[in-house]
Amino acid sequence: MNQPTAGPEPRPIAIAGYGAGDMANSMAFTTIGMFLLVYYTDVAGIPAAAAGTVLLLAGLFNAVTDIFAGRAADRNYHRRLGKFRPFLLFGAVPLTLCVAMFHVPGLDPAGKIIYAYVTYFAFCLAYSLVNVPYGALVGAMTRNPRSRARLASARTIGGLATSSILGVFVAPLLSADADLQAIFTTLTVGFAVAGTGLYLFCALSTREQVHQASPRLSLRQAGAALKGNTPLLVLCISSLLFMTSNVVTNTAKLFYLRDVLQRLDLFPIVALAQVLITLALAATAPRLVHRFGKRSIYIAGGLTSAVGGVLVFAAPTELVWVALLGIFLALAGAASVSIMVWALIADTVEYGEWKTGVRSDGINYSLLSSTRKMGMAFGGALAAFALAWGGYQSGAVQQPEAAMFGIRVAAGLAPAITILVAVAVMFWYRLTDRTHAELVATIGSRPAA
Repeated sequence: MNQPTAGPEPRPIAIAGYGAGDMANSMAFTTIGMFLLVYYTDVAGIPAAAAGTVLLLAGLFNAVTDIFAGRAADRNYHRRLGKFRPFLLFGAVPLTLCVAMFHVPGLDPAGKIIYAYVTYFAFCLAYSLVNVPYGALVGAMTRNPRSRARLASARTIGGLATSSILGVFVAPLLSADADLQAIFTTLTVGFAVAGTGLYLFCALSTREQVHQASPRLSLRQAGAALKGNTPLLVLCISSLLFMTSNVVTNTAKLFYLRDVLQRLDLFPIVALAQVLITLALAATAPRLVHRFGKRSIYIAGGLTSAVGGVLVFAAPTELVWVALLGIFLALAGAASVSIMVWALIADTVEYGEWKTGVRSDGINYSLLSSTRKMGMAFGGALAAFALAWGGYQSGAVQQPEAAMFGIRVAAGLAPAITILVAVAVMFWYRLTDRTHAELVATIGSRPAA
């Protein structure tokens, strides 16, 4: 079905630029998700339970800052850059704060924890003011579902590029006897410089083609506009659960390979497999969306990830191939869901515009981002609390059996259960691609305000 669009579709350089933006995002976000807990426990000497509390409270604070950032984005407009791209020009701020997070000074135990709270909370605010407008930008670039799938694929590939660097080149270095502080210093400073350039490229190469001024809504008005947007609310709840599952998996993966399987050398293989799986899915996403629809792919990906999680939890230590199979299935499922999320959220913007006459890209994305940040908080805290529950011993060559069971729960069982609930929630998502095309056509036929 042909669908109306506002202006030309994104050029290849714009798609590449949009992907570069998430590569920069991941230089902060993925580094924190993969390594901050390891840094807190094994370098800074913060107890696992205290570190988990930091991750939980900072993540919940990040959910609030995302709402603030969404309102700021909807109230903003620059004559040349539009609503969202100006925020990308300040991308160096969260990247610099990420450097500070991985440099806890030699204070007393209480001082270290306070420093962790201050730096993480400051990062959350700065990151929201860049990441939320970046995510909302896709809805302003095009209304075409296949083009949005291409942009979502580019975003996934951009983030994957950073993840592969971390998995292939950094994670294998993090043995118990390595100079971890030197490794994290080099990593975060390098990412701060490179990420700033990528944010600039994203801001200057993309264009906002869907133009509609958003009213300056109060919080009460914004809540009223969102209240009837059932697809958005369902997507947010499911995405919160999915993000909890994904983050606890990614956080526990290093501990699982290093301490349970005692095969840290497999981390580059896992990282390369993630690259190949995600590239294949990203390349085929537009055709899969055209044939099956975004919701069906989301659900299938979630079920695949759950099967993988069960295998990771149950795999005997001597059957490493079973554990790897579970990890690969979990990666494939998570990649499918991640690609679809960024295309689905853009559709909910038009649903809200069709139903209420108010277009609020920033508010919609900020609500999704906020719930995902809550999921990040829950996932990171769950991994840390599982380590603390099992009696994880920082820097130990051999962990006790209880600690290894806790790691298994965090790496496999807990994510599998959580993502099954996320899949169940998505059965209430009724905004199909055909329905979206019809309501976009209705919006296009309305007289201009």
